[in-house]
Amino acid sequence: MSDSNAAEKFARLGYAARGAVYLIIGGLALLAAVGSGGRATDSEGALQALLEAPFGSVLLAVVAAGFLCFAAWRLAQAFLDADRLGWQRKALMRRGAYGGSAAVYIGLAFTAASTLLGHHREGGDQSARDWTAALLSEPFGRSLVAAVGVAFAIGGLAIARRGWTDRFDRLALSPDARHWAVPMGRVGFFARALVCLIVAGFLMLAALHANSSDARGLAGALKSLQQQPYGWALLGATALGLFAFGAFQFVTAAYRRIDAPSPAEAIGGVKAGVRKAVG
Repeated sequence: MSDSNAAEKFARLGYAARGAVYLIIGGLALLAAVGSGGRATDSEGALQALLEAPFGSVLLAVVAAGFLCFAAWRLAQAFLDADRLGWQRKALMRRGAYGGSAAVYIGLAFTAASTLLGHHREGGDQSARDWTAALLSEPFGRSLVAAVGVAFAIGGLAIARRGWTDRFDRLALSPDARHWAVPMGRVGFFARALVCLIVAGFLMLAALHANSSDARGLAGALKSLQQQPYGWALLGATALGLFAFGAFQFVTAAYRRIDAPSPAEAIGGVKAGVRKAVG
């Protein structure tokens, strides 16, 4: 198998693993919205739900491997310019975001492995409160938490912008398939953006009050929607959006154009970028 083919297979497995988790999160939240026994949960809760399914251990092991593959693909996008974005400022910002995403999915891979081995922590907001408390205990802790909140807000706005403007040209879809796949992707990105902005708002409150109990993660963001007037409708719409994002990841896994550079091309590109930065 050539290196480019290996990179392509890793990327496609990674997109599928990402899609599976969002399908579970969206599905459970939708059941909660209609009162059919689901719950608002996050990635950890979704992994535990996957483990409890038939053949759950096998499925969870595949998802853990998929997360590692997706992290490797994100690292290739960030440092080896696997998408051939170039070295302009806008491209570097996007590649930097890919690097941050790689760190997230490495953490999710370890979470999946820990869940598989029985070291499970119930999904919810405790992890968000824990690291918020750790930041608040540091000098300038409130500023640090506020900065993280701003980062989430910027990330949410960037996700919304992509959902609004991206033509998804990297997907090799027929015109008929684009009529349903592209709107599905846009709805999914808008749902993710909304959740990021809600999390950002809770982090701002935690910074303002210097109280880590104000912090919320994905599960808390979904629960906050449920607690609003007509909360079942708000949660249901967001849940459908997250479910759509999960389904869109499977479309991406199947149809994304992946033309990763060879190792020699990647190294040459890195050298050229370094020369440009130094010069």
